[in-house]
Amino acid sequence: MHVPVLEVGGSHVTAAVVAPDGWRVEVVDRIDLASQQAAEAVVGQLAAAARKLPTLDGLAIAIPGPFDYGTGVGWYQGQTKFDALYGFPLGDALRTELDLDRLVFVNDAEAFAVGEWTAGLTRGIERCAGVTVGTGIGTAFLADGHVVREGGTVPPGGELYRTDYDGRPLEDSISGRALLQRYFARTGSDEPGLGVKEVADRARAGEQAASESLRDGFAVLAEALTPWIDRFQVTRTVLGGSISGAFDLVHDVFPFDVVATPDTEHAAIIGTAAHSLRTP
Repeated sequence: MHVPVLEVGGSHVTAAVVAPDGWRVEVVDRIDLASQQAAEAVVGQLAAAARKLPTLDGLAIAIPGPFDYGTGVGWYQGQTKFDALYGFPLGDALRTELDLDRLVFVNDAEAFAVGEWTAGLTRGIERCAGVTVGTGIGTAFLADGHVVREGGTVPPGGELYRTDYDGRPLEDSISGRALLQRYFARTGSDEPGLGVKEVADRARAGEQAASESLRDGFAVLAEALTPWIDRFQVTRTVLGGSISGAFDLVHDVFPFDVVATPDTEHAAIIGTAAHSLRTP
């Protein structure tokens, strides 16, 4: 048995198949995704990626929010990705385009956390959390491998990005954009095209402004997470996303047990398959 999966980001889509006996992943293709095109064009790109899979007896898709994962409707607005999918029935469109009887959507951060719990760095841990940091922040809190989204022990919807820090949305203080703003404020210059990876490389080379910018940003994440780690009684947190590559520079700002995944996409693909197998 193999589970066909699409892992969708703002600039790419990865088509893969997962064998649940051992959770082996075979990536069939990873292609660029023009997420700001018209809805019909986005559907065409996703369908083209899906058709590369060896079997399509159902499909599981990890995709960022805001998205209604039950109905398959996107609610993106002003996010520099998928704006044309606002209110668009993506699930219905893909079912029709690919002639699918079964289509399951899963939040990308939740897919990552479930994947790490299933076959990664938090495998089998009773209470754990997954956090992705990239263009924004994604979180998932797991109890025995199942996502918890409600109750006073987790942020609203289980999503930390919906909380504030110092009177402003948390992502204004910790995200790719926020980390670069911190760095430019310290250096006094804006360098077009510079990314967090390059800032991290400069920090490793001994540049103080780069090191302090990263540490200050991740210290905010640690401070924002700590109350929820305590309330949910998390024993291990796994960090993923494009910016987790800077973990070696900031790991000691966290006052709780944190590890960084070697491959966010791999974990998300496994988690998407695992979620699909659980879904009736």
